[in-house]
Amino acid sequence: MNFEAIESVIAGLDIQTIDAERKRTLQPLVDYIQSQVKAGESVRLNFICTHNSRRSHLSQVWAQAMAEHFEINNVYCYSGGTEATAMYPMAAQTLSDQGFDVRTLAEGSNPIYAIKYAATAQPLIGFSKTWDDDFNPTSGFAAIMTCSSADQGCPFIAGADKRIPITFEDPKAFDGTPQQAEKYAERSLQIATEMYLVFSLIQK
Repeated sequence: MNFEAIESVIAGLDIQTIDAERKRTLQPLVDYIQSQVKAGESVRLNFICTHNSRRSHLSQVWAQAMAEHFEINNVYCYSGGTEATAMYPMAAQTLSDQGFDVRTLAEGSNPIYAIKYAATAQPLIGFSKTWDDDFNPTSGFAAIMTCSSADQGCPFIAGADKRIPITFEDPKAFDGTPQQAEKYAERSLQIATEMYLVFSLIQK
């Protein structure tokens, strides 16, 4: 599989849609990544939401894809929740629709997906887990809080170098409606656009 579809989506993103207030929200993430790159350290980003089912996965995948796109090396993206549920199927479908190679490795109540974003990169493994799951780093990472309930309900993230709230509206509100696919795609593209801006600002 080639990944031209992802590059086509990336080429169509418009960072001019990001307003000044949102740029201020994103700046601490830019600063953290830049400080790690400047120090020659690995960049570990753990995107955290309540259920690790939608926004945190979309953020993890797009951040990893943008690091690849801008050739920022040694970036490792993770996701987790304050509780484990399942990666919602529409989140996986949205990523597939936008060009990622998404394969189901295991079925069940908490399916496991392989999500490939570049021909020469190992796929990300997507499944719902708590932020402190053994699959995630225990130290030397930034905790990016992608939903307000996780940000409020989880005041302390052990091992995190930095805690950065970057919250997104939940597309779950449109589950089971005719607008579902459209709203998931919209949220995914917002996240992609913001991760594009973040990684475009990193000086190697």
